[in-house]
Amino acid sequence: QVQLVESGGGLVRPGGSLRLSCKASGIIFSSHNMAWYRQAPGKEREWVATITRGLNEHYADFVRGRFSISRHNAMNTLWLQMNGLEPDDTAVYYCYDGRDWGQGTQVTVSS
Repeated sequence: QVQLVESGGGLVRPGGSLRLSCKASGIIFSSHNMAWYRQAPGKEREWVATITRGLNEHYADFVRGRFSISRHNAMNTLWLQMNGLEPDDTAVYYCYDGRDWGQGTQVTVSS
């Protein structure tokens, strides 16, 4: 059974930082391109970043150098380091392995 479990969300002030984690089980983690998506209230889910099996990183334009995606295959873990957070970054953030979704972790950016 595939499980993707996100953690690390919370309430942060504008300009602050958070580090999201996604722990995977039930998949051969190293063989998957892994991605982060997010969904803000009333909006469609949107892609944030991808890290390939070969460790190539790709980011949505709105990231603008603020976020960094990384992975540790031996730990079956994916991260998203988010710096310079803005209120528009408020959303539920999801981990995605190309087929399965995690349950999401809430990020709220507010003063």
